[in-house]
Amino acid sequence: MSLPLDRNTALLLTLPPLFWAGNAVLARMLVGEVPPIALSLLRWLLALALFLPFVWRGLIAAWPQLRAAWLDVFGIALTGVAAYNSLQYVAVQTSSAVNVTLIAASTPVFSLLFGVLLFGERARVAQWSGAALSIVGVLWVLLRGDLANFAQLNFVRGDVVMIVANITWAMYTWLLRKRRPQVPFGPFLAAQMLLGLLMILPLAVAESAWSPATIHWSATTIAVVIYVALFPSLLAYYCWDRGVARVGAVVPVHFANLTPLFAALLSTLVLGEAPQGYHLVGLVAIIGGIHLANRR
Repeated sequence: MSLPLDRNTALLLTLPPLFWAGNAVLARMLVGEVPPIALSLLRWLLALALFLPFVWRGLIAAWPQLRAAWLDVFGIALTGVAAYNSLQYVAVQTSSAVNVTLIAASTPVFSLLFGVLLFGERARVAQWSGAALSIVGVLWVLLRGDLANFAQLNFVRGDVVMIVANITWAMYTWLLRKRRPQVPFGPFLAAQMLLGLLMILPLAVAESAWSPATIHWSATTIAVVIYVALFPSLLAYYCWDRGVARVGAVVPVHFANLTPLFAALLSTLVLGEAPQGYHLVGLVAIIGGIHLANRR
């Protein structure tokens, strides 16, 4: 049974978008210092090292259930840990943190499409209308507020990569809803991280072999790696899980839309990348579309 939204729950649901915004901004700050796939590998390697001592007994106990559903667990780890996070770090190499988080705010649109096309869900007219409005908002961000860019196809590569990342996260969301094995949160998250790491590792090796970019270790690099391993990887997942358990799955979606707002503030403070007018227009359209889609 869902409880009313109180101050403590509101704080729980506000922290994840703040942590996720910080993840995008700090990853953008490390462009040229840490290759993107290497950053993804370091993030989940450290997160697993910090998390595993608390859940390893539960992971062993849940192993028979996880092994029985290994294909589902593999798909969830692939889309939610390996693909989405690695693609996001690739995206910020050429796109701004604000753009990346604004495009990520359109994920409910892809979730709606996948639900209808792949999982037999029925969609209402309001949901399609909201999806269309959100797509308009994303396109406006991609075009940098200038329709001339559409004719010239002058899109930033990172924006396109982030759209692909959104597709993987939408699939992750549906797999969680439809195919998640019934095991406790902690062991299940640890299993996702472990499998995700095994998938990221060969990509990081290939990146190291084929790319001249190397890791430039510094106090800033170490601090950012610790941040992305601890806050968006562990604390955000925990706060989000507790918040959803208290108030259900509908209310948290609206809190997730705070991510681009936090990213705009942090980008200005940390990177000096001030948000532009087209960011505001895109944000209004995306959030408006999501609210429209959620109307009964």
